[in-house]
Amino acid sequence: MKRLPDSELELMMIIWELDKPVTRFEIEEHMDAERKLSPTTILSFLSRLQEKGFLDVQKSGKNNVYLALVDKESYMQAESRSILKRIYKNSAKNFIAALYDGNSLSDEELKELEDYISEKRRARE
Repeated sequence: MKRLPDSELELMMIIWELDKPVTRFEIEEHMDAERKLSPTTILSFLSRLQEKGFLDVQKSGKNNVYLALVDKESYMQAESRSILKRIYKNSAKNFIAALYDGNSLSDEELKELEDYISEKRRARE
């Protein structure tokens, strides 16, 4: 699966969040108010996403309607694996250490990780 540039990922996140076929207008309504993109720029990003196989486009009256062909979970999993491989040499320990050593993890987040790991271990048994 291709890695999306931030600008295209931003649109996909909106489409995934809305969880339905959407128009460019609906996407614009859900964009960060401080992020001003022209309609033609948004259409260019949507066209690229379609070319990459992330979106299908259909006509609904005068408007194009965009539908996600790739689900968020599949993309996030592939992107996470890519980051783990490229930056942390495929080591979950190195990744967690980078977060923890930078004091980025709260006690609550550490507890969540411990619980998650315990749950995964139990599922393997």
